[in-house]
Formats: sequence, structure tokens, C-alpha cells
Amino acid sequence: MDDPKEGERRAMEAAPLPFRAAVDALRGARLRPEIEIEATRPPQRLAPYAYALEAAVLDDDEDLADGRLILLHDPAGHEAWQGSFRLVTLIRAELEPEMAADPLLPEVCWAWLTGALQSRGLPYGEPSGTVTRASSHYFGGLSSRPAASQIEIRASWTPREGLGGVPDTASHLASWCDLLAQVAGLPPAVPGDASVVTLPQRRGPRPR
Repeated sequence: MDDPKEGERRAMEAAPLPFRAAVDALRGARLRPEIEIEATRPPQRLAPYAYALEAAVLDDDEDLADGRLILLHDPAGHEAWQGSFRLVTLIRAELEPEMAADPLLPEVCWAWLTGALQSRGLPYGEPSGTVTRASSHYFGGLSSRPAASQIEIRASWTPREGLGGVPDTASHLASWCDLLAQVAGLPPAVPGDASVVTLPQRRGPRPR
């Protein structure tokens, strides 16, 4: 049986040069120390070429937020994307119930996503997505558990291509990590940046 990693290596070698360069930039990006990130198996049917990362924001080995970022590439271009690359994300975090009840929370979370891109001066287009709030209340044998609320951000956008048809994926990854940290309640990476408002720390971080 073929080694799956060897198969992935061969597939990457056969991929178009712009996609390989975009993936290499993702692999070489330097991120905040609180964020653990690793490659994961990408979806197979969204585009001819795909690369995926999973990340978690950790505090003393407890998970404050987690997410996935997927890079898609279609050399022929995609009408809905208005480009040949697309970034797709899912981010999840636990919330205090009072915060989850804020009627403006979805709009705020979406503004965090677009603001994270804009703060790094990244050109992008065709953004779309959803912000979902969910609450769980426990009864019977589980009644001792406190109510739990979660925010989930699903989004995608088209990173504009630069030299050689390659988008600045390292900077897009950094902005995505800014968003992930913001949702997790971490302070801004740059001291004194009062323009960033984060969620307060949750009552109890979700165990991994």
C-alpha cells in the first residue's frame, strides 16, 4: 500500500507552480505562540487543488478557540470566486451566555473578519459567510453542567493574486490567526492597539 504522505508529496509536485508557491508561503508563515497549527487532509471535491490547516488557540493546554483554513485553487478560474484562488474558513469558540445574547454579535464577528484582512492591507474580493450562535442547556443527569454557548464563523473570500499569479497567503494566514485570537479573547498581538476589541475570556475553556 502506498504511503499517504508520499502520495501527498507526489500530488504537490504535480500541482501548478502558483499553487505550490502559495502552499509554501503558508508552511513558512510565523504565527503567534499561543496558536498551534498543523496541516490536515483537505476536502477533495471543492477545487482541483486544495490545502488545509487546522489551528487551536491554547492557554495552558486548554482550547479557547479552534478553526480550519482551506486554500482552494482552480487554474481555469472560478466565476463565483472572480479569481483562481479561494480561502475558506471555519472558526468556533465558547462564549459566556450574556455575550451570546448580544443581538449585535453576528455583525461584530463579521466585522472582525473583514477588519483583520483590512488591517494588514490585504486586497481581497467576493467575501461571503455566516455567523451562527448556539446554546446548550442540560437537564436530568446532566443538569449539573452550566449552560454553554458557542459562536461559529463560516466564511470565504478571494485573495487577490500578486506576482506570478500567487496571492500573499502568508499574510492572509496571519490575518486569519488575528481573527482566531480575537475570537478566543486574547489581547492584540501589537501592544497598545486599542482598535481591536476581543471577546472576554470564557468561564471555562473547552477541553480539547
